[in-house]
Amino acid sequence: MRVGLRALAVAVAAVTASVALSTAGAAPAGATERTAGTAGVQVVHRYFGPMPTGVTVSRHGRIFSNFPRWIDQVPATVTEIRGGREVPYPNAAINQLDTAHAATHFISVQSVVVDQADRLWALDTGRINFGPMIPGGAKLVGIDLRTNQVVKSIPFPPDVALSTTELNDVRFDLRRGRAGMAFITDSSANGPNAIIVVDLATGQSWRRLNDHPTVKAEPNFTPIIEGQPWLVRPPDAPPSSLTEGVDGIAISPDGRTLFYCALSSRTLYSVSVDALADRGTPDSAVAATVRNLGRKGMSDGLETDRRDRVYGGDIERNALIRRLPDGRIQTVVQGSRIIWIDTLSMGADGFMYFTVNQLNRLPRFHEDKDLRVKPYVLYRVRIDH
Repeated sequence: MRVGLRALAVAVAAVTASVALSTAGAAPAGATERTAGTAGVQVVHRYFGPMPTGVTVSRHGRIFSNFPRWIDQVPATVTEIRGGREVPYPNAAINQLDTAHAATHFISVQSVVVDQADRLWALDTGRINFGPMIPGGAKLVGIDLRTNQVVKSIPFPPDVALSTTELNDVRFDLRRGRAGMAFITDSSANGPNAIIVVDLATGQSWRRLNDHPTVKAEPNFTPIIEGQPWLVRPPDAPPSSLTEGVDGIAISPDGRTLFYCALSSRTLYSVSVDALADRGTPDSAVAATVRNLGRKGMSDGLETDRRDRVYGGDIERNALIRRLPDGRIQTVVQGSRIIWIDTLSMGADGFMYFTVNQLNRLPRFHEDKDLRVKPYVLYRVRIDH
């Protein structure tokens, strides 16, 4: 979930919707925004407080968002959207920033995902505004949506969550092992990138594809976003390319293939989940299962549907795109309001939900000037899944 690309020529066969969202006059929550009578995007929620990254939707339609503790004041880093409000979840106490008790409090949650058993998982980076990792803070926390209680908290040892690690996004396959497995991206801009595998039954975790070329940023990656080169621009130093590694992650419906992409890249890759999950498989054998699936535009988060299509943002084109199993790329939604699609979640209701949070306008990319304009928005669009 974080930050680069050039316009990509895409095949636009069987387009779900081609929506040009104007920049004026936001529609009411729940309304369909239209251009030239084309049905498309619905506004689900507007965020007037801190900037969200993640969104996830339960089997019964409950919607959760998270807010990492970067530069904004964040009262609650995990919330449930209820009646148009962001309610701390599972309660206010666990969301209180308490670095002295980091193992039992949320520090900075980067991603929330509901698994196939309808449990909510919160991925806590254990770091505030990309600072040092707070001891005990890096963890994966499972919450039972029936009782709204924490049922599992899995810490990461220092040889898995390194001092440079940026825990970013997570996906689950509950068909593996006794209780399933989680797969997490380490998108660090300053250290080795990897896919982290977690055995949910034992709590053991390990790094895969560590520092492999496909999980790293493309050298000198300079996307064009909102009409200008997108670079890290400190006020007192020359601009530089962002070096954010593997970020987006998704799993195929049959659980055999994991899709992933670096933020600082336009390329989609896949790897065998069997190889990732088997600790006895040598790293070289895991790497041998990696496939280059071609260019798809610069994306942050990824998602799949039941038809084995892979969705992501094309941030440079203000678009939501999907890759078909035959490799074709389709534009699902495109419009000037879609400024940085961060996270996607496929709902049981047939809608693809996605957050738009203007991440490219953060101060670190504009000589310490914050160019974000509230509200940030949670959208959804119906998918023929």
